[in-house]
Amino acid sequence: MARVLVGVYMVRYPLGGMLSMGVQIVVGLRRLGHEVVVVEKSAWAASCFDPVRGEMTDDPAHGTAVVGDLLSRFGLAASWCFVDRGGRAHGMSEAGLRDALATCDVFIDAGTHGQWLDDLGPRAATVLLDGEPGWTQMRWDLRRRDGLPTPVYDAYFTVGQNVGTPRSTVPTLGLHWRHALYPVLVDEFAPLPPDRGAPFTTVMNWRAHDALEYDGAVFGQKDAEFERFAALPRLAGVARFELAVAGRGVPRARLLAAGWRLRSAHEITASYDAYREFVRRSRAEFSVAKHVFVATGSGWFGDRSAAYLAAGRPVVVQDTGIGARLPSGEGLFAVRDADEAAAAVERIEGDYARHSAAAREIAREYLAPERVLPPLLEAVGA
Repeated sequence: MARVLVGVYMVRYPLGGMLSMGVQIVVGLRRLGHEVVVVEKSAWAASCFDPVRGEMTDDPAHGTAVVGDLLSRFGLAASWCFVDRGGRAHGMSEAGLRDALATCDVFIDAGTHGQWLDDLGPRAATVLLDGEPGWTQMRWDLRRRDGLPTPVYDAYFTVGQNVGTPRSTVPTLGLHWRHALYPVLVDEFAPLPPDRGAPFTTVMNWRAHDALEYDGAVFGQKDAEFERFAALPRLAGVARFELAVAGRGVPRARLLAAGWRLRSAHEITASYDAYREFVRRSRAEFSVAKHVFVATGSGWFGDRSAAYLAAGRPVVVQDTGIGARLPSGEGLFAVRDADEAAAAVERIEGDYARHSAAAREIAREYLAPERVLPPLLEAVGA
């Protein structure tokens, strides 16, 4: 058993998708027998999103209440700490936090962007779990060109399955990138009886920030890829499609005219439970990927799709090059355009029970915590 600190992004954005991503990792580690402490802190002014008021703020009260209640459900009530903009500790005491930092065996950075590295004791091995393949490495390279240091970890993992191989153009910066998949607690997404009238759904951010320019190329987000699939509702027969969408510049009128149903992503993800039930009550998932993941052949596969698979909901997702790590063609389909997506939908509807069972089996075989998480610790001898 190791004492593992996990740096997360939960209090600062306390909506269902981010909460779920953190829960799958920290609870997965705890179920493997490790002592887990969850840490997070404010990184800049007004870094905390308050969904009730719909604003960014320095006040973490909403996020700490949500995260505290959620982690308590999994036996982690006394095992988390958020340090606010003023340096005050919430959850664990300052003394408890200092002890955890000084005595931890492993620190896994799963969303804090290197914030805690200077606070750790000398015995701590450090692991990065990069969830933004392409974005991370390009930004680090641009920082390096400006004379700024690259964060140093003992092991670098990325959910981009092709990073560091000839299949991907993501720059490696001379680092050894190991590959990981997001874990999912399969029992947390126990399947509901299928509803033939339920839509294919996803939760997505249309555009959260500006595109990134790197070596003469521009890399965007999901808005830059969606056009390839805009005609899908008219190609896929009776299947219905619903986007729970947030972000800047959503072309609502055009999407509605093309046959997409729209819902508020913030409403769907208002809580961990709301997000989980949205996934479980869907027919299946259809989702595009961020342009940077596709254009670089990164092999990215997301935690949200892992949740759909665990719920026995087939997944149709834009291909980023995941075929080297995950099976495609039964329960999970990696597609390149609307025609391929429509064909995948037709196959799912032609034998839904088989594809639903296959989806859940993929989650068990490839994405369960006992499959995914041990290599992160083994890489640093823990």
